[in-house]
Parts: sequence; C-alpha cells; structure tokens
Amino acid sequence: MSRTAEIRRRLEDEFSPEHLEVLDESESHRGHAGFQEGGESHFRVRMTSSAFADQSRIARHRAVHSALGSDLMGRIHALALELTA
Repeated sequence: MSRTAEIRRRLEDEFSPEHLEVLDESESHRGHAGFQEGGESHFRVRMTSSAFADQSRIARHRAVHSALGSDLMGRIHALALELTA
C-alpha cells in the first residue's frame, strides 16, 4: 500500500471526515532535505471533521499524528496539516 493510501485509510478510519485531501508534494521539494526519489516523502493533508470541534490547533495536530502512528510518521519527512471542524 502506498503511503498516500495508508494516510488516507488511517485518517478516514479515525475521523470519518466530511472532506479529505492527501496531497503528495514531494516533487516540489526535489533537491531539499528528506526528498526521496519516487515521492511520498512530503505531504499536505486538508481535512474537515466534526471530531475536531472544540479542539485547539495543537490538539488537532496531535490527534492526526496519533492516528497516523509512529511507524507511518517515521516514513514521512514532512507533513503539513490544514484541519477544520
């Protein structure tokens, strides 16, 4: 399973989002630290979920990191999060 698909599956399972985009932005980081040939090193996630209601920005980020797990986070160089309730 690709990292993109794995991110999507874990976030859907945990948050049942109303909107979810998982964007592989790796190519735009070619030549920078952490770039891996073939991509899947730099991601942007845009997600809207009612699970984020009444949570601070930091709490939302922590919840996403927890849902993805340390095993998957260890295989990602960069993760930008745009999270809304």
